[in-house]
Amino acid sequence: MRAAWAFVLTCTMCLSAVEAASAAAPKNTRQKAAAAPVSKVAKAPAKSGKTAVARKPVAVSTRSVVRKPAVRAVAEPARSSFGQMYGLHGTADPLALKSSVAFVLDQDTNEILLSKNSQAVLPIASITKLMTALVITEAHQSLDDVLSITQDDVDTEKGSSSRLQVGTQLTRGEMLHLALMSSENRAANALGRNYPGGLATFVNAMNAKARALSMHDTRYVEPTGLSSQNQSSARDLAALVKTAYTVPLIRELSTSPEYQVSVGSRQLQYHTTNRLVKSPEWDIGLQKTGYISEAGQCLVMQARLAGRKLILVLLDSAGKYSRIGDAERIRKWLISNPVTPVGALTTPPAVVAARVAG
Repeated sequence: MRAAWAFVLTCTMCLSAVEAASAAAPKNTRQKAAAAPVSKVAKAPAKSGKTAVARKPVAVSTRSVVRKPAVRAVAEPARSSFGQMYGLHGTADPLALKSSVAFVLDQDTNEILLSKNSQAVLPIASITKLMTALVITEAHQSLDDVLSITQDDVDTEKGSSSRLQVGTQLTRGEMLHLALMSSENRAANALGRNYPGGLATFVNAMNAKARALSMHDTRYVEPTGLSSQNQSSARDLAALVKTAYTVPLIRELSTSPEYQVSVGSRQLQYHTTNRLVKSPEWDIGLQKTGYISEAGQCLVMQARLAGRKLILVLLDSAGKYSRIGDAERIRKWLISNPVTPVGALTTPPAVVAARVAG
């Protein structure tokens, strides 16, 4: 009995302690709230008499915010061509051509109808591929042989792209077609690499052919034209065009408007780089375009104009479409003045045989 009463007494004391603690908690909370400093941004007490809850003070920076001006991307200035560096664009001509070098020759009589800086030696870009094609055709290698694009054909000179991926296999004839019509660099390099003796032997053959054609201002270091060390003069290139025109396959492939090749399960469509090929105003028998920044826009053609078979050479033209515009100016001038040559516009002596080492 005494034990039971002791248990009840103990429980009663515990309950009293819990109630006391519960009653003390709100009191302690109110004391802490009263002791806390009131923020300057605290709201005034509500009219209902309820105590407002103090908010934390908001730290406001007194430093002024300096906004950086927007930086506009500045385009890298275009690299000057060799002709621009030599001052060749300062040579005036009656046709106001954008090309610093121009040469028009009667294919049959060798009469010079237009000569502007025709002896200046400049980079020739993909005009190089005409000599590549000439050496390939004279080697009489089978056009049906299958060649493969390898890492050696990838452009490390200019970083240009190509749809012919490493491992692509095409016939020699297809490679030649793409090199002449669409200026395909990997195809041109593969042609030279698969020449008997390899690429070095092929380049030697290119230079030997240039010497045989009395192209004394001409030098080649590779078969694509990506190197600015491939250089020539307008007069030399006219001799090259005249000789290349005698090869029916080069005439056919260079003036082809479009061509399709099968690469695995894909069909790749290629187009000419010279839109004048499709123009009804022009009767073009052979053509080749070229461009690298050091050479400017270049164009060589054999065409029938004003009843004459003519060879046109345009080098270092400033502007993407200016070589086409210059060709049109020459065509209209020849139609209006079929027997009146412009004559020679001389090249400054400092650049008659200028070459850049490297």
